[in-house]
Amino acid sequence: MVVDPNIKILVVDDSGTMRVMFKQILKQAGFENIIMAVNGDDGIKKVKEENPDLVISDWNMPKKDGLEFLQWLRSQETYKKIPFIMATAQADKGQQIIIMEAGGNGHVPKPFDAEQIKTEILKAFSPETKKIAKTRNRKVINNKVELTVSHIQITDHLVLGALKHRIENGEVTPRYFDLKTDKKAGWNPIQEGLENGQIDCAFVLAPIAMDLFAYDTPIKMVLLAHKNGSTFVRSRHYDPRFDSLQSFYKYKVVDIPHKMSVHHMLAHQFLKELGLKPGVPGKEAINVRFEVVPPIKMPGIMEANEDVAGFMVAEPIATKAMVSKIGNLEFISSSRWKDHPCCIVAMQNDFIDKFPDAAQEFVSLLMETGKYIEYDKIRASNIGVRFLDPDGTIGLKPEVLQRVFSQPMAIKMDDLYPVVEDFDIIQKYMHDVMGIGRIIDLEQFIYAGFAGKP
Repeated sequence: MVVDPNIKILVVDDSGTMRVMFKQILKQAGFENIIMAVNGDDGIKKVKEENPDLVISDWNMPKKDGLEFLQWLRSQETYKKIPFIMATAQADKGQQIIIMEAGGNGHVPKPFDAEQIKTEILKAFSPETKKIAKTRNRKVINNKVELTVSHIQITDHLVLGALKHRIENGEVTPRYFDLKTDKKAGWNPIQEGLENGQIDCAFVLAPIAMDLFAYDTPIKMVLLAHKNGSTFVRSRHYDPRFDSLQSFYKYKVVDIPHKMSVHHMLAHQFLKELGLKPGVPGKEAINVRFEVVPPIKMPGIMEANEDVAGFMVAEPIATKAMVSKIGNLEFISSSRWKDHPCCIVAMQNDFIDKFPDAAQEFVSLLMETGKYIEYDKIRASNIGVRFLDPDGTIGLKPEVLQRVFSQPMAIKMDDLYPVVEDFDIIQKYMHDVMGIGRIIDLEQFIYAGFAGKP
């Protein structure tokens, strides 16, 4: 089905930054007939005035939130059939289920891009669209299976790029698999690919994989992708002559890459220790607002908007922003939690069961390649530029990666063995303190057998 590009779309979001981004992304997706509203109450007013063809709404908003707005629409005979997409930082599976049970037609977790929102709009107007099957045929040639591994453009995933480099250069020749790397635009396509079975393996934020596991996605963590590696960047507008850290962050915005992330957890801890109440707008009072935006856009958003006091992100984005004098260092993640996990390697149970030799070999080579990276950081920086920025869209330079690697308590890739207790710290803080996600059986989620003993 083709959706008319002239449909009238009502976008509801209380963040001015996000309303600008919505307009830009929808325009890229081919839709320009857009009306804006700032919360659910304003959304109701605009629905009555404009009678839109589609509603795209944030969830967490003051006055009337997105869920209450959706419930109101479905209670009104005149408007109950308007397609409704929730585009929100509420990215965990439990929240998605609530949206669909309330009558939503779709859900796009922030951050998203034009292709993702266009796909969700198509689905909203085509309810008969079938889900992709959870199993697929894999190519096996000369007893070697094609292993598809997804990643995004961050230093956290460099061990995959370095392994690809070693294979292409003939330094190593896998016996049981052919590696196919799959660069994604963001976390959402990786999350969806793991859930629908179209990705064999992914380098992914640990809380995303843990949340998928909590809702019965058949995956396991087989290895860490790295330790440490993230940075909190404070806006250059901070002036210690007039501001305390508490007063500077109070009533400001802090950007994070995903709700289900260690970045979110560590930023929350930091702000809470300052005596602040960080969170997303809703029923509970907050005085620092988290917004989920694409990592690559964080520096530009902070530079253009004085309401954004800082962001927490993976490298090399943070270091590049500091080199460009967009912001200054607040803290390196490892200064708050030494040798902490962040991204992990998640693999489909189906792949593990059918191709255990390939899974074992892949994990072993990743561990070996992590040490290869640590042994020669200059070589790793050159490989990183080619792998993470092959088209030059980020403008990444080897010198930036060398600076990343030279930081005290920097990202580490020479010890990738997963420790159960670390992930228990993550899930308990996020669940018990932040009210996010479910507690899972980590012994069932983590399979360290391929990694051997630490």
